[in-house]
Amino acid sequence: MTKITIIGTNQIDNKCRLMTIKINKILTKDFFNYFRDMENYRAINPQEISQLKKQRCHAEDWSRVLVHQDFDPSRVWDTAFSGDIKMGLFSTRFELPGGVRIQSGICHAKLHNVTVGNNTCIENIHNYIANFDIGEDCIIENVDKILTDGESAFGNGTEVAVLNETGGREVPLNDILTAHFAYIIALYRHRPVLVNRMRELVELYAQKQKSSRGTIGNKVKISNAGTIKNVRIGDSATLDGVAMLINGSVNSNEYDPVYLGYGVSCKDFIISSGAYLDSGATISRCFVGQCTTLARNYSASDSLFFCNCHGENGEACAVFAGPYTVSHHKSSLLISGMFSFMNAGSGSNQSNHMYKLGPIHQGILERGSKTTSDSYILWPARIGAFSLVLGRHVSNTDTSCLPFSYLIESNNTTHLIPGVNLRSVGTIRDAQKWPKRDKRKDPNKLDQINYNLLSPYTIQKMLHGRSLLTELRRVSGETTDLYSYKSTKIKNSSLNNGIKLYETAIHKFLGNSIIKRLEGINFTSVEQVRERLRPDTQTGLGEWLDISGLIAPRTEIEKLMNHIEDGKINKIKEINAYIEELHKNYYYYEWSWAHSKIQEFYGISPENITVPELIDIIEKWREAVVGLDKMIYEDAHKEFSLSSMTGFGADGDSHDCILDFEQVRGGFDNNPFVSAVLKHIEVKTALGQELIDRLKRI
Repeated sequence: MTKITIIGTNQIDNKCRLMTIKINKILTKDFFNYFRDMENYRAINPQEISQLKKQRCHAEDWSRVLVHQDFDPSRVWDTAFSGDIKMGLFSTRFELPGGVRIQSGICHAKLHNVTVGNNTCIENIHNYIANFDIGEDCIIENVDKILTDGESAFGNGTEVAVLNETGGREVPLNDILTAHFAYIIALYRHRPVLVNRMRELVELYAQKQKSSRGTIGNKVKISNAGTIKNVRIGDSATLDGVAMLINGSVNSNEYDPVYLGYGVSCKDFIISSGAYLDSGATISRCFVGQCTTLARNYSASDSLFFCNCHGENGEACAVFAGPYTVSHHKSSLLISGMFSFMNAGSGSNQSNHMYKLGPIHQGILERGSKTTSDSYILWPARIGAFSLVLGRHVSNTDTSCLPFSYLIESNNTTHLIPGVNLRSVGTIRDAQKWPKRDKRKDPNKLDQINYNLLSPYTIQKMLHGRSLLTELRRVSGETTDLYSYKSTKIKNSSLNNGIKLYETAIHKFLGNSIIKRLEGINFTSVEQVRERLRPDTQTGLGEWLDISGLIAPRTEIEKLMNHIEDGKINKIKEINAYIEELHKNYYYYEWSWAHSKIQEFYGISPENITVPELIDIIEKWREAVVGLDKMIYEDAHKEFSLSSMTGFGADGDSHDCILDFEQVRGGFDNNPFVSAVLKHIEVKTALGQELIDRLKRI
């Protein structure tokens, strides 16, 4: 860096400082920063120094203290200054909960190399604040110490050993980390050029964040805190009673503030906007995504929690928690697993110590999976999307090709019921609640989330699963009582029902896609229909992937990875922008895929489709939609059976039981979800009929 030497300093009329500056080579950033500061600050004058001394303030060198043009020394008491100090204007008052008012200013503090913004209040700093730039309208009170020691990247570049505790899948943290970036760098280790390139991009980003000064943004409130070291805190954050923050970033902003409450301890971390940590939550080497909640003594190490996750009471270690991963219970341990849209029941546990070489195993529960109370899974294992795991499973199963299944343990054997979760009221309720529970208010949403229950990702698995079950039945015989598949057992009735359920869901998805494509258009010829059915793009053909919340064609993910490898994409922000664009174009790509599957599933060429063939597909769609809704309706009815009323109507008869139940839970016919199911049947039936009527007019 170009050297700037201050030759001499004098004060004239107590308003300006005369300087002679020797500049080597060219004007530098430091040079411009100095004059920018001099526009906003001035040298403190002798009268102000005298008053500050009377107010028990002292400084190692008063000439290094700069103040606002309208600085009022009466607002600074019992303060020690050292190094370079800048103080703003202290003219406003704050009203605290309970009606208490405090004045902005500084008292009972020691500041070293600190900038204090306008109308900030700093009180009762038990040790000191060092090497920090503090914004405007902040309240900092009853804090042990806040400091930056040496140069720090504030958590950026910290490596998190997800999935494998012994290492090998490390994800380097950064402020703009997304679930999709982390997914690729963690799982695509078979492409070392890609992984190394992504690590370089993070390292480049981390280098740009390095500074020997920490920052506290505007309107930040910090009270009753312990040590805050090498931390960057964004605007509008609230830190109330945190025990310790070391080496990290709190990326709060005015749109979506961060709250860190009592007993929270964080080390080597990144916390995103809208996050809420409270009640003794402890994290080490972790990323906390947007609007994620960790509370009630939840502890986590080497884990990534992406947006809208919720963890209480339990523990996480080496976990890749994709969007909407939820664990509420004290006895639950998530370890070395990848999850998303997941709910862990009480006592859920996994084991990564299958052999004696240490905790080297990992597992995946694909999107939407649930574990019941006291469930156990021995890694390695992979559970298909939207599946329910009940009991203890030690057979290292892989059911990824059989989504919407139940895995039930009986006599130490995993019994598989394929597709049964398609008719579960709980599955539909989950799909409806996730979009409503997206709490993100930050206009810059990092994770791109696709909430669709039926998508090319799940339907391709059902197509595969249907073929797999059909072949299993053919090979083993249609009269076989119990079929074996990858360390699981499938009953004959379960296999046949699974085939039917998958076919029903495929009819529903393809019919949905066709109806959406033909919506609101009056056709005069079948050629117009065929033209409208023709895809807008060829992108979307082939296999689809779920990249931790993002559902996208494999070809486009491959293209992204190739661009990273060859240097066409060379910034993290460019990767995020590419993924965001993929997400925006989802429905165009979905139709391309669905169009290609019409011939495969129905044996009909979309290019030559006839009106009767279209009507037949729509009739099958209507039958599938109504059929599934009726199954869901019946499943919901179980929640209102007499057995579900056990414990209601204390000390009364059966009539009191029913009345008490209805007062607490409501009646079946008045239940909002039940009403929505009935309305859905009515609307979809009418929608199908409307399209059939339009087609018949051709």
